[in-house]
Amino acid sequence: MAKTAQQGGGSAASTNEDLLVREGDVAGDYLERLLDLLDYDGDIDLDVEAGRAVVSIDGGDDLDKLVGERGAVLEALQELTRLAVQQTLGSRSRLMLDIAGWRAHRRAELTELGTRTAKEVLATGKSVRLKPMTPFERKVVHDAVAKIKGVASESEGEEPRRQVVVFRSA
Repeated sequence: MAKTAQQGGGSAASTNEDLLVREGDVAGDYLERLLDLLDYDGDIDLDVEAGRAVVSIDGGDDLDKLVGERGAVLEALQELTRLAVQQTLGSRSRLMLDIAGWRAHRRAELTELGTRTAKEVLATGKSVRLKPMTPFERKVVHDAVAKIKGVASESEGEEPRRQVVVFRSA
């Protein structure tokens, strides 16, 4: 198992970025122990992107099992990792975990869905309610819709059935 760290951002590391790097280190150590317990291989990459620690695990044959159906296992591992970071550092973490590139691939799919849905709403004038999604998935769709003039989106409902609704904006 190899662990690499990268820092994104400016030339002078801020206190906030230092905290994010520490979050990534704690998360990387936690995940490395987990992979050892499971006897899984994987390379752990640590980064800071958009004000958030990002930890990626790549390279192992069994990693798809850690993603699960529609990313369910990945979401659970992310929460456990956030809790481990919070317990160690004493502050809430917004850490993002990606395994085997699943989130990157899913982000591309959801961006395309958000763009296509926004264009459909523009063409028909009818609002569209998408299927329930995780907070990560909803944010990606909202970001894609926000890039299209004349439409907007909002989330409705309660977890775990919270949905994005895309509609014409005034």
